[in-house]
Amino acid sequence: MAFLFRHKSKTDLAKPAKELLLQLWQSTTPSQKTEDELVKLLSQMKLILQGTHSIHIKRNAPSVYMLIRMSDTESSPEQVAQLVNSMIQEDLLYLLAHSIRLLPFESRKDCQSIFSYTFRFMPTHSLSPEPPALTHVVHRRPEVIVELCRGYGYQESAMPCGVVLRELLKQHEDVAAIILHDESREKDRAISVDEIDPGQGPLQSGDGVFWKFFPWIDGGAFEELLTRHKALVAIYLERNFDLFFSRYNSVLVQSNSYVTKRQSIKLLGEILLDRTNYSIMTQYVESGEHLKICMTLLKDDRKMVQYEGFHVFKVFVANPHKSPPVQRILVNNRERLLRFLPTFLEDRTEDEQFTDEKSFLIRQIESMGPLPP
Repeated sequence: MAFLFRHKSKTDLAKPAKELLLQLWQSTTPSQKTEDELVKLLSQMKLILQGTHSIHIKRNAPSVYMLIRMSDTESSPEQVAQLVNSMIQEDLLYLLAHSIRLLPFESRKDCQSIFSYTFRFMPTHSLSPEPPALTHVVHRRPEVIVELCRGYGYQESAMPCGVVLRELLKQHEDVAAIILHDESREKDRAISVDEIDPGQGPLQSGDGVFWKFFPWIDGGAFEELLTRHKALVAIYLERNFDLFFSRYNSVLVQSNSYVTKRQSIKLLGEILLDRTNYSIMTQYVESGEHLKICMTLLKDDRKMVQYEGFHVFKVFVANPHKSPPVQRILVNNRERLLRFLPTFLEDRTEDEQFTDEKSFLIRQIESMGPLPP
């Protein structure tokens, strides 16, 4: 009964998939046949890359049991390698990233699996430290990464693209570098990792793909990007300090969305308190405008926003080298702060660290001298 499972060779799935994806873009109303064939091809590709799982179901009819067992097969590393190479040659990774939002729900999930397995696959006896598909993308086809980022902006593809990006960002600094530094427009050539020198080159314009991530903070990739590869991000933030924090404060910290506001303040605290970002932290807490934004958060009517704001506020007060604008704001508001802080979030009685930190800030504010002349 093997004929029941006959399908295309494991090396010739990429080309027909490419042709069907191009048809998808060329027609305003793709035929059902095109969609059905594409769904089948993507499902086959996923199964080849990941194999199928064992299914043991007992049935009275032996033929049913045989069908289930015969579909339980493993792909060899050679077959997977051939498929991955074919996908690279046909530029299928770019087309999938560009088209994922147009696909049916199940096929979008299959695409997520295809990307995940392809970017992790290492051929047997490979001498390269990186998977070949990832090496190809970061050096020769960075548009794949950029299209995955753009897919984050569509409701249909936000989840699969976000999962793939988070997986990549956890392991590969080159992917983070491309996202941070690319400023290409749609259909233009993206920047490859070989063209990036984090400490050199022009400053960012604010129009690149990274800056589109700000409204997507709820998805998780933004936090992964800013906290995983710390040395790379520290250089980037230091060079683009004014643009980054102006955008961060206006879009995120001052957002009307509770979730966005809370997550962005929490992330801001993590960035400032990381030792790798010491120079960024010192520059941030020199600003009187930043302090004013932070003090406004302490008066928010939502306790978790107040709590996360406190962890940024404490960096200003604990700084032994306060700038004149920061000193002026704290001294001018000393009496108000000393009345406000003792009862601030007083119900957090079991949080000893918070209580200790609040007492420390009160003492620091009390001991502040007069304003400098």
